[in-house]
Amino acid sequence: MTVADLIREGYGNEEDFNCAEKILNGANKAYGLNLSKETLKLAAGFGGGMGIESTCGALTGSVMALSHMFVKERGHEGPRIKELTQELFSTFEEKMGNIMCAPLKKDYRTEELGCKNVILAAAEVLDAIVARELAKDAEEAK
Repeated sequence: MTVADLIREGYGNEEDFNCAEKILNGANKAYGLNLSKETLKLAAGFGGGMGIESTCGALTGSVMALSHMFVKERGHEGPRIKELTQELFSTFEEKMGNIMCAPLKKDYRTEELGCKNVILAAAEVLDAIVARELAKDAEEAK
């Protein structure tokens, strides 16, 4: 099961998760991150583009998941997290036309689905990056 599979199935709707919470909680479930409920609360303030319709919360939730998975101790330990974040943002922007919440909401949000299609797009990009990086790590471990 991937984060995208969970989002397609309506994951996080019952809990009333925002976009960032859906991604981080979905990643926790899909990738077995074992993040505590207290840690998962860190995503709450990132929904709705951090409440000011800035950078999409689905992307910031994705960055949190990538950081947990691919940073050993801190961001400055090497270029990996920066490169993965840049890839996440550029791939998402190619797919959706923007990374900012306000224009994404204008172009994709509907009464019926809310921002589901935006969150799903972020989940698909995240899943692709994670699958590739985990395979790369497994190969290097051999």
